This record gives sequence, C-alpha cells and structure tokens, in this order.
Amino acid sequence: MNYPEFFDKIPNIKLKDNLSSFLGAFEDGQIEFSYKDVIKSAGHSCPTVLGAYLMTYKALDELYKNEMPIRGEIKIEFSTKQTEGVTGVISNVMSNITGATFDTGFKGLAGNFDRRFLMFFEKDISSSVRYTRVDTQKSVDVFYDTSSIKMSEELQTLMQKAISKNANEQELKEFGKLWQNRVEEISNKVDEVISVVKI
Repeated sequence: MNYPEFFDKIPNIKLKDNLSSFLGAFEDGQIEFSYKDVIKSAGHSCPTVLGAYLMTYKALDELYKNEMPIRGEIKIEFSTKQTEGVTGVISNVMSNITGATFDTGFKGLAGNFDRRFLMFFEKDISSSVRYTRVDTQKSVDVFYDTSSIKMSEELQTLMQKAISKNANEQELKEFGKLWQNRVEEISNKVDEVISVVKI
C-alpha cells in the first residue's frame, strides 16, 4: 500500500478503552490511532480530515496532560448542525477516535461503557469544537483555521479540470500529488492553524 510519507510523521493518538479491555480486545485497553487509520475510515486525506484528527490530538493533549485519555469518556460539542458543511465528516473522524456518538453508539452493559449522548450539535459555543472530560468536567475550546495556507493556482486549475472530468491521467495524478502537498503543509503548521483554549 503506497501513500505519502508525511502520513507517518503525524503523531499517533493513544487512548485507553475500558470496553475493549473488558471484552478482551486489547490488553489493558490500550489502543492507538494513526492519521493513516483515520484516512482508511474516512476514505480520503484532506484539510478537513486532517483538521479533525489534529484538533482531537491537541485537545486530548491539553485535557489529559500526562494521563492516558479514556475513550468513551470524552464529550464533544459543535455549534453547527451535523448536516451543515463538513461537520458530518469532522464528527465522524472524532467519533472513530474518541468513541463519542449522539445516539447511535454502543448502548453499554448494565449501565457501563455507554457511548451514546457524548456528541452534540447546535450548541452555544464560539469555537470550532469543544471537548470535555466526563470525569472532571474540564473543557477546552479548539479553533481550526487554514485560511493562512492558500491553495496554489496550479492546484485550483487542476481541481477544476478534475471535477469537470476534463483532466487527463497525468493531470489527475498531479492533482492528487498537489492536494496532498497542501495537506502536508497544513500538518507542518499545526500551531498556526490550531489553537486550544481552556474553559
């Protein structure tokens, strides 16, 4: 399986999943997600998928510091509707990593490990997304803004040709390469595009 090398340079997200430990899936419930794992689930790599991954990484790092984040005990809130813009794509990535869902997740066992009602939409927040630890109720607002990283004219031109199905095979390959170059550029400027604010 061939893919851009920068995928492997993006830090992995490590969590403890008590449900997976209880059911014997992973020893001690310790699991690890890579950006490549998320791409497989989402089906593509783009600024949106990358942003969802990196926002989660930065939020958990701030909320848990030197502790292991607990999967299934992290609440996520959005100000937008689930169907608005790319909110659905972002929420799917975050759900895969944290286990949080609104009402479609695992219902739990005898009141334990319930993954429902941990993700909410149309909430009164001003950030891109808010993460909250269920155990301590500590929260962080996360902001994601890539407006400072412009799309090149060449990429814009090739994108239009590709979308309109007027690009040849070579142009399609070049478009894909330039698209991932932009994603890589964003991944190299995490502190510029993402900010985390304690509540």
